[in-house]
Amino acid sequence: MKTRLFRIQSLLPKGLYWRTLLIIVAPAALLQLIITLVFLDDHWQATSKRMSQGVAADVALVLQLYEQDPTAENLAALKQMAYSPLRLEVELFEGAPLQVSRCRAFGSSLDRHFLRALGNDIRREIFFDSTCPGSQVIVRVPTTDGVMQFKAYRDRLQARSGPLFVAWISGATMFLVIVSIIFIRNQVRPIELLADAMERFGRGEDSGVFRVRGAREVRGATHAFFDMRERIKRHIEQRSQLLAGVSHDLRTPLTRLKLQLALMPPSSEVEDVKRDLAEMEETLDEYLAFAKGLSEEAPETVDMAALARSVADASARLGADVEVEAAGVTETPGRARALRRCLANLIDNAAAHGDKVRVAVRGETEAVTVSVDDNGPGIPEELYEEAFRPFSRLDATRSRNQKGVGLGLAIARDVARSHGGDIRLAPSPLGGLRAMLRLPRPA
Repeated sequence: MKTRLFRIQSLLPKGLYWRTLLIIVAPAALLQLIITLVFLDDHWQATSKRMSQGVAADVALVLQLYEQDPTAENLAALKQMAYSPLRLEVELFEGAPLQVSRCRAFGSSLDRHFLRALGNDIRREIFFDSTCPGSQVIVRVPTTDGVMQFKAYRDRLQARSGPLFVAWISGATMFLVIVSIIFIRNQVRPIELLADAMERFGRGEDSGVFRVRGAREVRGATHAFFDMRERIKRHIEQRSQLLAGVSHDLRTPLTRLKLQLALMPPSSEVEDVKRDLAEMEETLDEYLAFAKGLSEEAPETVDMAALARSVADASARLGADVEVEAAGVTETPGRARALRRCLANLIDNAAAHGDKVRVAVRGETEAVTVSVDDNGPGIPEELYEEAFRPFSRLDATRSRNQKGVGLGLAIARDVARSHGGDIRLAPSPLGGLRAMLRLPRPA
């Protein structure tokens, strides 16, 4: 039962536009279909049946009146009476066969009503043909003098309102569908614009201000998004200004200390202080990079494979064993410098803990993925999220990286999420750790 329900749900549309259209159109179309079927069965066919019985009674009456007095004078009088007011054309063919060729093999489904009524009234073999084009049908009945042929008008046998009713119902349904499509499209379009603006803002792109349209709730959500976006922009600007001040205030005394140490006589204590100052400066640089996040770099199309090869070449010059493999279209919108720093952090982190690093860049339909594998000691799965925490060193499981202060993975994930993606950790086929970067493509 659950499997069948899941199959039905998989066939249903996924988008809001098509689901809303289905909710409106499906019940209306079903109602129109039920009305049509009820009308055709209860009114059209019943009316056609009564009309066919009336024509059959007229044919049987004319036939009985002729057989009571089979003379030429009586036949002429019956022809005149049948033509007006019964609208029947009567002809007598002496020695003619009952059966003649039909235009088509099958006639209307309503012919059975007329044949049944005619058979009940005259109780003899009948030839009936309604397949030929024109406004009349042919009825041939054997008599004592030959074959009597009747031509009856179709509008006396079948009600003509049925097809007209179906045409009106179909036209009304099509009109409802067209109006629903236009109305629903106008209602869904503002939601699509809002979703696109939110997705672009999540990737760090400025979608600008667009016209607010749609229902009251959609307008409210759009205005709330505009307000939230402005608050986030102000927060980023304030943070950048604060960090610029912190950078200036801290670098000035560090520079003075370095200058004073340079003027002092060489000694082991001076060298220790210089190392401490260098570590403090490195910590400050990495902390500012993490806290500042993305700069005001303009988004552009970035080739992740080329970027990964550039970072790998830089690491290889420092002695790391790094290989890059690429497949598919690896271009995606993003900020080149930020993504380069993200890849550099991932590759440098892998090279710091392993002897071999393998980078695989894959271009997929919906995203570009970059996996960085190393053959280092790895870390337990329960500490994967801990590795992304700022200043986390995981000394118990990974050897201490003397080049960093524990912000590499935190900065890399910050860059990935600012582009709408993310970074996940997993065991590597090389025996160490795998870092998987995924950057979604815009729809």
